[in-house]
Amino acid sequence: MSRIGIKPVIIPAGVKASIDKNLVHVEGPKGKLQFAKSPLIQVAIETDKIKVSRGSNAKNVRALHGLTRAMIANMVKGVLEGYSRQLEMIGVGYRAQISGKKLILQLGFSHPVECLISEGITIETPKPTQIVVKGIDRQKVGQAAANIRGFLPPEPYKGKGIRYVGEYVRRKAGKAVAK
Repeated sequence: MSRIGIKPVIIPAGVKASIDKNLVHVEGPKGKLQFAKSPLIQVAIETDKIKVSRGSNAKNVRALHGLTRAMIANMVKGVLEGYSRQLEMIGVGYRAQISGKKLILQLGFSHPVECLISEGITIETPKPTQIVVKGIDRQKVGQAAANIRGFLPPEPYKGKGIRYVGEYVRRKAGKAVAK
């Protein structure tokens, strides 16, 4: 039995959940989200809980059991609190700024790098070298942060680049001069 899948998802006050055929809808103070569940998984809404169960014990159905419960739990947390991901830029002259619906990055290239801000995502720059990605959909927030990091991932020699706050970058020794 799936340890994650059998745990019920608690519906806090202020959050409404409903099921329409294979769509699970969750609505809260920050917005609305929906998830298309597999027909092999059953979802039942009780008064203040969402229970996920499965019909068979096949390997792919067992995998979908835990996935569906985790997706629903992420939706409930997202519409209630939201998600955020913080990035920091390390390097001389690296900076970020918001201009309308674009994030403009100065990364030491001959040109500025422009990144469009997708729907449902907000990006803030509290400092020129910090980027905060916020939203209610955990997947979109993580993907937007990964796309920004992908413009210049941290390199192992000096540690320069864009990294998540708290990310450990394994450093390598440079060329050693033999005497």
